[in-house]
Amino acid sequence: MSYGCRQLWFWILFLTPITSLAITLNGFNLDNTSVPQSLIQRGGPPRDGIPAIDNPKFVSAAAASYLRSDDIVLGLNVDGVAKAYPLRILNWHEIVNDRIGETHYLISYCPLCGSGMAFESFSGDVRQTNFSFGVSGLLYNSDVLMYDRATESLWSQIHGEAISGPHVGRKLKQVPLTLTRWSGWVERHPDSLVLSVDTGFRRNYDRDPYAGYAKNAALYFPVANQAPDLYHPKEMVMGVKVKQSFIAFPFSELTKQRRPQFNVAIENTQYTVHWDAENQSAWITDEDQQVVPSTLLFWFAWYAFYPDTEIYRAQ
Repeated sequence: MSYGCRQLWFWILFLTPITSLAITLNGFNLDNTSVPQSLIQRGGPPRDGIPAIDNPKFVSAAAASYLRSDDIVLGLNVDGVAKAYPLRILNWHEIVNDRIGETHYLISYCPLCGSGMAFESFSGDVRQTNFSFGVSGLLYNSDVLMYDRATESLWSQIHGEAISGPHVGRKLKQVPLTLTRWSGWVERHPDSLVLSVDTGFRRNYDRDPYAGYAKNAALYFPVANQAPDLYHPKEMVMGVKVKQSFIAFPFSELTKQRRPQFNVAIENTQYTVHWDAENQSAWITDEDQQVVPSTLLFWFAWYAFYPDTEIYRAQ
């Protein structure tokens, strides 16, 4: 090759955008992330290897014979419509794209963090766009990273915020979601609909793929902030965010409290904490007795995201 040709190829290569050096995992571009890339991990399955449920079917509570009274469900109650999403199904799918009336909802569950959360599936100034979400196969702080199929932005479940892509920094609106035993949910909501096992996928919903995980102190994936050894890493806590305050209510502390409800002051405002010991469930209401969004999840997971958290201690 002549010297002139070598010069020509040099300038072509020099001026060509080096897209091949883009950082990608599971096909997602990580060049623009709001969190340390080193903490974004492959969870094992590829993108959509854990399939979201996009066209959920529901049955009546009476027809949900596949549930036992002690089965754990995520319960959503909006606009007079109550729905239960059993963990025996969500363990295999992690995301349900649902709709009640004209509003689209994202129901999400991360078995690794024990975190169930619900959001209206649009984002702030892109309200006009209803997102459909999938499971990326990636984790941040051991928590599922969801992705919207419109832009392939990655969204942190526990933060409810996009951490990469065109929507980085934008937040989803969290809505109250209850994690409780089926018996407790159906007692309060006898007309509840229940997510059907007719999901369109072949899965053994009688088998728990995470059996034993919640009792084991070991974590499968690294987290940014290691929780202090105050509680079992996978003790359930109710995590509450009010303005700039973050408070964890460990279930062991709520058990010591021995009261079904009590008042707490957060950011100079009175709230009421509700504790259902029989069904191992907790929620919080404001001064108008409206349920405030909170998150039930493992202690290690809450601390990983909110290391400055306060911790409620029984009096």
